Amino acid sequence: MPAGLREIVLDSPRGELAALRGGTPGGPRLLCLHGWLDNAASFLPLAPHLAAFDLVALDLPGHGASAHRAPGYDYAFADWVHDVLDAMDALGWAQADLLGHSMGGAIASAVAAAAPARVRRLALVEALGPIAGDPAQAGQRLRDAVAARRAIAPRPTRVIPDVATAVAARLVASKMTPEAARLIVERNLRPVEGGLAWRSDPRLTLPSALRMAEETVQSLLRAIEAPVLVIAAEPSPPYFPAAVREARLACLAQGRAVVFDGGHHLHMEQAERVARPLLDFLA
Repeated sequence: MPAGLREIVLDSPRGELAALRGGTPGGPRLLCLHGWLDNAASFLPLAPHLAAFDLVALDLPGHGASAHRAPGYDYAFADWVHDVLDAMDALGWAQADLLGHSMGGAIASAVAAAAPARVRRLALVEALGPIAGDPAQAGQRLRDAVAARRAIAPRPTRVIPDVATAVAARLVASKMTPEAARLIVERNLRPVEGGLAWRSDPRLTLPSALRMAEETVQSLLRAIEAPVLVIAAEPSPPYFPAAVREARLACLAQGRAVVFDGGHHLHMEQAERVARPLLDFLA
């Protein structure tokens, strides 16, 4: 772990939130939100470039070292907004800059729309608003999600023999460099008898019951008052194509995009390159 970053725990109404904190005490406040099934460690490559900030990289609930949702509860999208605001409250931050990657960027977008006074600037990597859904498929999506949720049952802990095996499994699920995968994986493992096990909540893999239509997402983006920077990878992922990105950018009062050749985790794999426009924007 880079020098200067330390583990912290924040109290929230729905359980403890773990985070990494570093940078400059008293500096500009920067809250970093990771992607789905990632964790705070995804911001380790960027952290040395953000040393002037009072930086907090959060483990969202169910991820990394943060508490899981209580038994019987789900990971509904709107609840992530309260998790972020609860973290800011626990830090004593009335306002901060938000930096979000992928799902974390979708959440940050919603926070900026829902509580504009809390967000000074909004920096997003591979995201701008949540993934939209086809309204014609809403009934089937809800049916599938409810069935999956009702069928979930306790499963025996899967024992992983070593970190290398866990990294290999992550690389099958996500295209990224082994170095980036290892940072994320190491924070998402816990020791158990005979080896290691995942710390993330299995409920995170359940299908979402509801998704906004694209028209609704664009309406949400129009409510954002903060300046917005989007840093996107080319080729773009199928769930965030360039045409959608441009249409969503047009909804913002103050928004622009920077596009680099790279993969979905470009903030980890090209940290120095990503840091340049990011620092200019946050200055």
